[in-house]
Amino acid sequence: MKIGILGTGNIGKSLVRTLSAAGHAVKVANSRGPDTIDASLLSSGAVAVTTADALVDVDVVILSIPLNRIPALAPLMARLPEQTVVIDTSNYYPFRDDRIEAIEAGQVESLWAAEQLGRPIAKAWNAIGSASLATKGKPAGTLGRIALPVAADRERDREVAMALVEDTGLDAFDAGSLADSWRQQPGAPAYCTDLAREEMGAALAAAERKRLPARRDLGVAVMQERLGDGTTNPDADWGVRLVRAINM
Repeated sequence: MKIGILGTGNIGKSLVRTLSAAGHAVKVANSRGPDTIDASLLSSGAVAVTTADALVDVDVVILSIPLNRIPALAPLMARLPEQTVVIDTSNYYPFRDDRIEAIEAGQVESLWAAEQLGRPIAKAWNAIGSASLATKGKPAGTLGRIALPVAADRERDREVAMALVEDTGLDAFDAGSLADSWRQQPGAPAYCTDLAREEMGAALAAAERKRLPARRDLGVAVMQERLGDGTTNPDADWGVRLVRAINM
């Protein structure tokens, strides 16, 4: 498939590497311009382009940017064909994204993002830590392969997102509609706990919506105390142990 990826943070980098290595034609852009993208990220065939060019002649657009930057993309996204699949990987963290009143009032993060963009989206790769995504992918059928929830309202969006999740070494798990995607938001049992397929359904069902913000913020507080700023990525195994202790 022809894929445009916006964002070269830790999640974005892993998606560029794994999806281009899987044979997809990947274009990647960041907010600073193509000259700032490390050449090593392009070693599997991805091409560095501008943000506008990343949205031209692609089947899929993957947004791997902070949630609060999504509204600024709306004018560019409006030019996409209706059939283009847009996949959002972001999560709401108030300390980073500033306060988004609609989400604070209870709007599901994915529905807020879709509303800002004015188009349907799928939600995927938001419920795995960047270290796990970078290092724990395994071939299909491998025992203990990590499962990742995927939410979408349109069937094509769901099918494409799930196929691409599989290409990143993870078992794609159908998590239902965007309205239910709060079950994979920060603070939920399915969020960054590296569960296998047979565990994912129960984890999604066990989510308690009213408890998510407190659990999310507790995890941030512990990481800030341990790592200093809350933005440094923890070791994959330590991070998973921490989030399991809080969220499960």
